[in-house]
Amino acid sequence: MIELSIIIVNYNVKEFLLNLLSSIKKSLHNISAEIIIVDNASDDGSVELIREKYPDVKLIVNEKNVGFGTANNQGLAIAGGKFFLLINPDTIVKEETLTKMIQFFNSTPDAGIAGCKVLNPDGTLQLACRRAFPGPWTSFTKVMGLSKLFPKSKLFAKYNLTYLDENQTYEVDAVSGAFMMLRREVFEKIGGFDQQFFMYGEDLDLCYRSQKAGYKVYYVHTTEVIHYKGESTKRSSIDETKIFYDAMHLFVKKHFSTSLLVEAILQSAILFRKLIAFANVYKYSIISILFDFIFFSGAVYYAEKIYANEHWLGFPAFAVPWVYFVPALLQIFISALGGVYRKNIVSIFRSYISLFAGMIVLAALTYFFKQFAFSRAVVLITYVLSFISFSIWRIIFKVLFKVGFSSETKKTKTIIVGDEENAAQLASKLKSNFTGFYQVSGLVGLTRKRIGENVSSYKIIGAVDNIRKLITEEKINKVIFTSEGLSFSQIFAVVSDCHGLNVEFMVAGNELDYLVGKSSIAVLDDIPLLKVQYNISSFSYQITKQLFDLILSLMLILLLVYPFIYLFQKFTSKKSDFIKFMLGVPEVLIGKKSFVGPLLSSDLDGLFIGKKGLTGFWYVENIESQEIEEHKKLDLYYAKNQNIWLDLEILGRSFSKMLFKTE
Repeated sequence: MIELSIIIVNYNVKEFLLNLLSSIKKSLHNISAEIIIVDNASDDGSVELIREKYPDVKLIVNEKNVGFGTANNQGLAIAGGKFFLLINPDTIVKEETLTKMIQFFNSTPDAGIAGCKVLNPDGTLQLACRRAFPGPWTSFTKVMGLSKLFPKSKLFAKYNLTYLDENQTYEVDAVSGAFMMLRREVFEKIGGFDQQFFMYGEDLDLCYRSQKAGYKVYYVHTTEVIHYKGESTKRSSIDETKIFYDAMHLFVKKHFSTSLLVEAILQSAILFRKLIAFANVYKYSIISILFDFIFFSGAVYYAEKIYANEHWLGFPAFAVPWVYFVPALLQIFISALGGVYRKNIVSIFRSYISLFAGMIVLAALTYFFKQFAFSRAVVLITYVLSFISFSIWRIIFKVLFKVGFSSETKKTKTIIVGDEENAAQLASKLKSNFTGFYQVSGLVGLTRKRIGENVSSYKIIGAVDNIRKLITEEKINKVIFTSEGLSFSQIFAVVSDCHGLNVEFMVAGNELDYLVGKSSIAVLDDIPLLKVQYNISSFSYQITKQLFDLILSLMLILLLVYPFIYLFQKFTSKKSDFIKFMLGVPEVLIGKKSFVGPLLSSDLDGLFIGKKGLTGFWYVENIESQEIEEHKKLDLYYAKNQNIWLDLEILGRSFSKMLFKTE
């Protein structure tokens, strides 16, 4: 008989899945096992890749995404093992994980379901791997944030059991569906997941039904997995926030509906939590609506004061205070129709268009409602003030909170850990890759013997056992592991040891053709430069950039900044970067150059990437003119993502370097 059936539900995460399968193969020591993959209509080539690389895997291919629980049930229905392991594709297991879990079940006869320690990619414990059921008090403390305020309190922190030692094994209410092992007899007695749950909540429900049937659920601390969490939902169009809270609603209705008071408390808690989640997702939209309402109402108020005179004394008493608020609500409605209040965006350009449309609509309405036609001059002044105030608050907000600013342009200081030759090969691929910015600081070998050696021009700067010190001293942002010659247990040990250092960890595929990490998947094969239309070639972006260049260059000349610098440089032999920048202002004014742009050429393999710049990524990232490939990567990224805020960020970093840096 097969000892272990491993069931994986996949949805468009083939790179993560390949890494998981690689780690599972290393973990199956003397274990008779089968691997069942249920693919939920992936369109990323997952099915073809599984068939090619793992022909021995049992593969079920669904024509549509049937959900997590239903897909797992398909796998459970054909599983022949004594134990079943349900595991997410975006996880990695240690070499001894499966052996230790089976040993735990064999030594704990009352265990029906068990989960191990689940780590985040930064080495911290993923709280969902051990939970209590969402009863009235537990839900209340979770929703009100008391569990976060008092994480060590048994009274307040029951939901995620943070008051318990994560390095102990004990019975819990529920474990995470990301890694859940159960006995075959449990499945035969209670069945699989409740298919009413599309995604989320089904693991809680299964654990609840298991305990009702007389089995215990355990959290096992002696082994661990890394879970990247949420990778499948990133690649779908579903609203995971809605589905999550709908699942909680279903769980409460199913198991707590016998008590009206309990259900009312839990449903209220879930609704409150849903509102918080909604506010967090749409926070920029809410902030924009709130500020626009305040500033527009204020504009109406001050427009009245500005225009009031002996001929017009202001709004009549019957219209106050509604006259300040109703036009503001009308403008909010028009702005919403114009797409101003979009998620994750604080728009300036769209607000201008909406204000212009609002002015026309408000002026037209006065013709139909003569009793409210108090003053068209006030309408005009209101919109002038609104144009100014809407612009100012948005600019300040964007600058202060970096909304719309690029966060991915700075080169990432990277070390590569693993077999030295494989690490050097990966470093070369990273350098030639056009989709990311990696500054390989060095290689980290398996032993200390080769420290100081060079492998293909890359220096070995350390060994696995002193990696924490290397990260601190070299100010490393990213650690990439090659799985060749490096065990998954060693990878886990490094992640755990470096907890708290704010470093991203990634794992390279066996053939070094992709990387997987918490925030991204990077494909490392060479990619051609396609002739697509990037931001820099868009008409609206070009107009905005040209206006910015024209206005700023005129300001620098009319305010005598350029003339002063020009005269000053006549009396000094040393020309600083700032002086060189200022001397190029006339070329920007006549349209020959731009303040921000590429250094070497405005054309990249037939693709327009912008006018040559007085500064650019090449300056702030210290790229020498002979580093052609680095220039290509940065220029391509700039062409694709160019906007006025990115230009402002580059200018700010450039001036900071010119005026305040000594190197």
